Amino acid sequence: MYVSGFDVIHLEANAISTDQRRAIRSAVQGLVGVEVVEESDDHVVVQDLLDSAELSIVNAITRMRLIATSMLEDAVTALIEDDDAVAANVVDRDDDVDRLFLVVSRIFRATLCSPQAVEGVSVSREDCFDFHSSARQLERVADHAVKIAQLARNLEAIPEAVADALVELHGDASAVLEKAMDALFADDSDEATDLSHDALAAVREIDEHTRTIDDMLRDLESVQAQSLGLVLDSLSRSADYGGNIAETALQKAAPEPK
Repeated sequence: MYVSGFDVIHLEANAISTDQRRAIRSAVQGLVGVEVVEESDDHVVVQDLLDSAELSIVNAITRMRLIATSMLEDAVTALIEDDDAVAANVVDRDDDVDRLFLVVSRIFRATLCSPQAVEGVSVSREDCFDFHSSARQLERVADHAVKIAQLARNLEAIPEAVADALVELHGDASAVLEKAMDALFADDSDEATDLSHDALAAVREIDEHTRTIDDMLRDLESVQAQSLGLVLDSLSRSADYGGNIAETALQKAAPEPK
């Protein structure tokens, strides 16, 4: 209902149990700007108190970009340095990305349902579609950062050569994401096109780099090799998600038919 655009939600029952109240509050905590504003034995009122000018779709996806890319970096750091505290922090931040994605989804859905909503967000319906599509990719990057962080908690020390290769691969994947997001937000279509093509070319190079690291893992003990193979897959997929954003940026920069 939140994503559908409801500002006030009334929940009613003959008697709302303690467990049900706990579930309601847990759900509310997963949403940006939503609070329980009224409560009694048989009903709970939840309201969206967020000013749309306070968190636009552009601001939301920009924050998603910052959090998701920093999560990926910290996940690799946790893996290389065997730091469980950093790994736990990565997992905790995933909720922030999920909340922001729901904001983007709510705004996007509103623009589909109401012409007035398009005027309110100051972004075209087409751009909202592109931002929503790209936000989905960033959400997936964050999910893979969590996957790496969880694997890091259970892995023993990694051979230096493999660690160096994974750090380099992360740097390449991160560069793809940054170029793709820069392309998405670029005002100049030529700049957006150039950045997108650079990002897509880098994805193809990363595919080759990934195969090289995969060959290195074959010399390791089987359990460690399997876990590091999952890390490798997550970094490669993160680069692919950056490539998807670059594709979206290319479409956004393309001239409109007359």
